[in-house]
Amino acid sequence: MSSADFIVETVINTLDDGSLQRILVVMAHPDDVDFGAAGTVAGWTDRGIEVGYLMVTDGDAGGFDDGITRQEMAALRRAEQLAAAKCVGVSDVRWLGRPDGRVEATLDLRRDIARVIRQVRPDRVLMPSPERNYERIYPSHPDHRAVGAAALDAVYPDARNPYAFPELLADEGLDAWTVREVWLSGGPAVNHYVDITDRFDRKLTALRAHASQTAHMDDLPGMLRGWLSANAAAAGLPEGALAEAFQVVDTA
Repeated sequence: MSSADFIVETVINTLDDGSLQRILVVMAHPDDVDFGAAGTVAGWTDRGIEVGYLMVTDGDAGGFDDGITRQEMAALRRAEQLAAAKCVGVSDVRWLGRPDGRVEATLDLRRDIARVIRQVRPDRVLMPSPERNYERIYPSHPDHRAVGAAALDAVYPDARNPYAFPELLADEGLDAWTVREVWLSGGPAVNHYVDITDRFDRKLTALRAHASQTAHMDDLPGMLRGWLSANAAAAGLPEGALAEAFQVVDTA
């Protein structure tokens, strides 16, 4: 087993990746998946798992150039996310177009995420944690927490319940679907680490594709190594290893 395949589980046994056909990633903004999980996603696609992205917003409120309108920023960030996705082997990127900075965990958002779950029929869904992380506040953006709450509700009970949002079946022919496992990123509770040491360069390349968000960072590699090294140390991995951290929830 190479270091790229080394997985540390502190509490829960996860589904065997070899048994998975499809994974759906639901995130609030372009770049969220790349900061939190690009190395892990690259490992999944390397194993032949189909991975799709659902971005709830276009990231139109993100950026550092006052001369760009929100509409122009949205188009730019969509293009950046498509380029970043290619770096880790993902070609299926979907968008809900909700306004950046104003996401709420409404029934409408739950329905729209449940729709995509029923379309994709994933074995595993990766999403932001709905919980605030007081030790490291940046992953706890209100949009992240709202998307995490709505996506978790879409997994259970909405997508699997044929009586939830009956129009999805009646009007769109989308049968109920049970997601077997959820991975939460950025939250205060971690029970699973993935060693991405051998895929760090791909994560870095994906993040550099988000130039509107990362070009101003003086030492992006150093910042990432700091976070990922701390995760690896918490996981008990050897010095020099880099890891991404998650809370895995059994939803079968």
